[in-house]
Amino acid sequence: MNSRNSFSDTPPIVLNLIIINALVYFAQTAFGGMSDANKVNDLFALHHIYSPLFKPYQLITHMFMHGGFFHLLLNMFGLWMFGSMMERMWGPQRFLAFFLICGIAAGFAQLGSYVHDYWALDHTILSAEEQSMYTEILRRNATVGASGAIMGVLAAYGYTFPNTQLFIFPIPFPIKTKWAIIGILAFDIFSGIANAAADNVAHFAHVGGAIVGFLIVLYWNKTDKKNFY
Repeated sequence: MNSRNSFSDTPPIVLNLIIINALVYFAQTAFGGMSDANKVNDLFALHHIYSPLFKPYQLITHMFMHGGFFHLLLNMFGLWMFGSMMERMWGPQRFLAFFLICGIAAGFAQLGSYVHDYWALDHTILSAEEQSMYTEILRRNATVGASGAIMGVLAAYGYTFPNTQLFIFPIPFPIKTKWAIIGILAFDIFSGIANAAADNVAHFAHVGGAIVGFLIVLYWNKTDKKNFY
């Protein structure tokens, strides 16, 4: 890690993203909380495209919401740790564009996951009561979080600094960034396929954000070598 990477030296886009996410989280707690479906989540979380609550703008708004304080804290720590370095290298405009594109890509990946998971129900004729129950299930299974966008940032960091040593709890020894990212993606893919009933993590959103982030940084490196590093 660069010794300059202290919170007081956080670059403007990363700092403002952290502030916005924190403010949105406190607004969530004030206007409905995170423990159950509520009007804030109805409006701004990402819903299945067949849900009556789905709106296209949710592809953006969902990445500024979080499901709990620890969820927020973990994501903002990742954004600060890896995003600060990338913003210093790219500049604020390019970093912001990259972050938003990765977050939107993660949203599309999650929509694809919804289509797969609910395919049978979406193509079954339901009674009025069954349809009402299904609509409520979709309402409660909306997606929030900046994780997909941050996975894109992490993929970019891993591509740019592949041999940087990271300590990842609870592993007691350092791991090179490139291997850490591969391990995280493998875990997300496996967990997404396993689709355990108690697992409420949007694994394929993580994978979508990471893949698009990697492709973007790969393209930039090949077409803009003078300004990339």
